[in-house]
Amino acid sequence: MKRYLATRHLAFLLLLVSLLLYGVDYLILGKGEEVAVGFLGNFAFLPVYVLFVTLMIERVIKERERNSLRQKLNMVIGVFFSEVGTDLIRNLSGFLPDADGVEEKLRVKPQWGEREFRQASTFIAAYDLRLDSRRGDLGSLKQFLTGRREFMLRLLENPNLLEHDEFTDLLWAVFHLTDELGARACLEGLSPLDLDHLSGDMKRAFVHLLREWIVYMTHLKADYPYLFSLAVRMNPLDPEAHAELS
Repeated sequence: MKRYLATRHLAFLLLLVSLLLYGVDYLILGKGEEVAVGFLGNFAFLPVYVLFVTLMIERVIKERERNSLRQKLNMVIGVFFSEVGTDLIRNLSGFLPDADGVEEKLRVKPQWGEREFRQASTFIAAYDLRLDSRRGDLGSLKQFLTGRREFMLRLLENPNLLEHDEFTDLLWAVFHLTDELGARACLEGLSPLDLDHLSGDMKRAFVHLLREWIVYMTHLKADYPYLFSLAVRMNPLDPEAHAELS
């Protein structure tokens, strides 16, 4: 109700200002015909003015909404990596046969800029990452994922995630790996075919994780340098990572 009254008062004020300006125009020129012609000319362009202003305002509002949604999504993604993602990258990297090569390419440094992050994303998209379920502790990975299942389920309840297909795909890949591990009562003595299947599920989750992690690190570097500093020092792909500054 208050907003409606405020709008009415604003409309009345603008109309009054318009009448006063036309009155001043008439008093100065003293020619009613010219004032009328000018009024009709302005009135003819009124729909164009309204269309232009409406489109501009709509564009500004949509841009603000996109920025707001982006901030909310980045906050959710940040919580995910803080609670699950960073440790999961560290756990899955233990199953990499060529861990040194991957770690070298994705060892984010404080001085990284847009070019380095773009190169890292290109590396993830082009490199044939291979994980071998025989190389690490599947039991520990299963325990880690099942212990965080409820947390990830709560993330899926966030309606903002519907606007981020890539992150939703990441969650589904991690959920599938969790279900595959949880469906096996014993992870010892598995057949080679079963181990190969688990390796494929781990690879899918790992690739999604790395892709979103690089995007997240790029966001931190641009908007939250203090968080980026800690994330670099705790890089899950750096075996020598530690929080202490040296």
